Amino acid sequence: MDTTNHIKLGKTDLTISSIGLGTMQWGDVLVPQNAGSRLDPVVQAIYQTSLEMGITFFDTAELYGSGRSERHLGMNLHGKSENLVIATKFMPFPWRLTKGELKTALIKSLTRLGLKRVELYQMHWPFPPLPIKAWMDAMADVVAEGLVQAVGVSNYSAQQTEMAQNTLAHHRIPLASNQVRYSLLDRRPEKGGLVEYCKRSGITIIAYSPLEKGILTGKFSPDNLPTGFRAWRYNRTFLMKIEPLMHELREIGIKHDGKSPGQVSLNWLVAKGAVPIPGARSVAQAKENAGAMGWMLTAEEVEKLDRASQTYL
Repeated sequence: MDTTNHIKLGKTDLTISSIGLGTMQWGDVLVPQNAGSRLDPVVQAIYQTSLEMGITFFDTAELYGSGRSERHLGMNLHGKSENLVIATKFMPFPWRLTKGELKTALIKSLTRLGLKRVELYQMHWPFPPLPIKAWMDAMADVVAEGLVQAVGVSNYSAQQTEMAQNTLAHHRIPLASNQVRYSLLDRRPEKGGLVEYCKRSGITIIAYSPLEKGILTGKFSPDNLPTGFRAWRYNRTFLMKIEPLMHELREIGIKHDGKSPGQVSLNWLVAKGAVPIPGARSVAQAKENAGAMGWMLTAEEVEKLDRASQTYL
């Protein structure tokens, strides 16, 4: 298998592109709730471009835009997902008090996606009051019914991941993945032991926010500050602090035929064994993301970036 372009999803039979597409932004597009909703041309272009660039893994969730993201993805899929791996998520809201709620929510997600089965179904957060075991038992039920092919979790700690894995093991189902926030500017999954545990257990790490709201693309600098909701966190002091890291990203990118800081950042995650799922609001961004596939950082370059981002470990 060409690991620069594809990766096995955990211990399942599924193969996915080494970089996926996160579709949370598609929930921002206001889509009517009726089945004949108009397909947004920008979203359609992003989807088609991603396919053409080799992306085969698309991640969404019922929570994104109250189902709008799923509906947009479904309108692009046209009821077919051959050669693709579609992932969505179940949110264990505190008012969902029985494990039967999971199947009910799954059916609604499948309806929005226009699919009879989803390849990867993930528990969005490890929220109470129901314990992890109850939800994993519910996951096993929908796998047995053929509605789900593989099971994943999201935002689970190493200990919670182990609990989920052990419960699924009783049903002879492997835990395929754990989707967490992970980037050069947020290496908490490494510090908390999650990355090591997943690597040892054959669980794929799916990395969301891999570009930190665009900060790692190199678009912003101390002289070109972001605006809006990003401004309070990614201020001038912060951007000055990460300048040594951005310098390394630029220098390494030059050595790989002019790859951008964002592409190097995504490739660093691939080198770590993770599958980053950046979002895209334009065709240009979709092409930029996919350009992180097809090549690989050297071990020395990964080590340089590790040192440059040590503050965020």
